[in-house]
Amino acid sequence: MSIKVKRVYEKAERSDGKRILVDRLWPRGVKKTAIDVWIKDVAPSDALRNWFHHEVPKWSEFRSKYRTELAANRDAVAELRKEAKGTATLLYGAKDEEHNQAVVLAGYLKGRRAPARKKKKAKAGKKKA
Repeated sequence: MSIKVKRVYEKAERSDGKRILVDRLWPRGVKKTAIDVWIKDVAPSDALRNWFHHEVPKWSEFRSKYRTELAANRDAVAELRKEAKGTATLLYGAKDEEHNQAVVLAGYLKGRRAPARKKKKAKAGKKKA
């Protein structure tokens, strides 16, 4: 299984394989023909989605809570695994390409955690006393 992640608004490419929308809500302005499969039940719950609201400081906790939801939502995850055989691209509508459910979901399917939020590097030249 080869999983990629892409914004639904990006141009479809042959290398995308099966294009799977993993958002709970249909993205504005996207035609049904741009998507091969829509598995909205694998998306975060409305409560979790509304709580996160793509606020980067909540990213770590969102990842943990969403993975817990995925573990409890075996039927939707099984459906996604079935549809994602071969090459598949998980599509999402969020503007943030690093902090969204598709990133967590791809890691979950691959059996690893989604990357944590990047920490800022300390400024060079300043020493702590």
